[in-house]
Amino acid sequence: MSKDTLVQVEHISRYYGPNAAVSQVSFELQRGEVLGFLGPNGAGKSTAMQMITGNLAPSAGRVRICGIDLLDQPRAAKAEIGYLPEQPPLYRDFTVDEYLIFCARINGIARNKIKAAVQRAKERCGLTEVSRRLINNLSKGFQQRVGIAQAIIHSPAVVVLDEPTVGLDPIQIREIRRLIRELGNDHGVILSTHILPEVQMTCDHVQIINKGKLVFSDRIENLNQRMQSVSLLLGLRQPPESSELGAIDGVKSVEILEDRHFRIFHDSENSPAEGIVEQAVKNGWGLFELSPERKTLEQIFVDITSNETTVEEDAA
Repeated sequence: MSKDTLVQVEHISRYYGPNAAVSQVSFELQRGEVLGFLGPNGAGKSTAMQMITGNLAPSAGRVRICGIDLLDQPRAAKAEIGYLPEQPPLYRDFTVDEYLIFCARINGIARNKIKAAVQRAKERCGLTEVSRRLINNLSKGFQQRVGIAQAIIHSPAVVVLDEPTVGLDPIQIREIRRLIRELGNDHGVILSTHILPEVQMTCDHVQIINKGKLVFSDRIENLNQRMQSVSLLLGLRQPPESSELGAIDGVKSVEILEDRHFRIFHDSENSPAEGIVEQAVKNGWGLFELSPERKTLEQIFVDITSNETTVEEDAA
């Protein structure tokens, strides 16, 4: 494990009776990296997050935080973790200052450093103007900020955020995303979410978990490459037989759609668009639409999870 590896997860599993909520999950988190842990509701994300943060013991496997074994030395390992669970652990009858002072104390910050730690956390999370307000009277977006502030108040190496933008309005979501990206400059951040654009907007690396298993792990730019166009949407007023379209150089296959439309599949490096235009003009097909179709993140997610399901069914 390199000195910049902050989290090392080795084959962790969690069983409830014969059922595996998480099965054989392994990954690493580097310093300065925002890792997106993506999956549908019930996929095992929160269970994995609880094991990584030491709130739930794995049935098998090992977790190291900054090289410290989480089971062998839990206090030392947890001191390097800041955790925002899906339901922020807020005392709503405290003011923001009172709550963050309390969090600083239970995280073992020296008495003479508490004031500076609270001020730093408030500044980073945009809470300075609401310092004396009751948490219960804050909007949900500000309550999430308070939750993030308690997670970073002791300057941990690793920050784990479980569904940090659920229930927020678009402006609040944008602000929390910006904050997460900023945290990624100084910490290693694990972001657990079922919101697909969340990963695309904030993360460097993405992992997809489905039915407790890790089914995809790659850098976000490689995921974006998978979204490149591999098909064209074609509209013709006088369409030919699909076999004629299939004979055009670069066309892999043709799907017939409604209203004189076709989906033309091709290699990502070789678009047949120019050849289609030439043939349409030459043969009077009445071309009225030709546009590339990009795979959305949702489609890629469905493809990955559906393929995983198919593999499991074939094995059974």
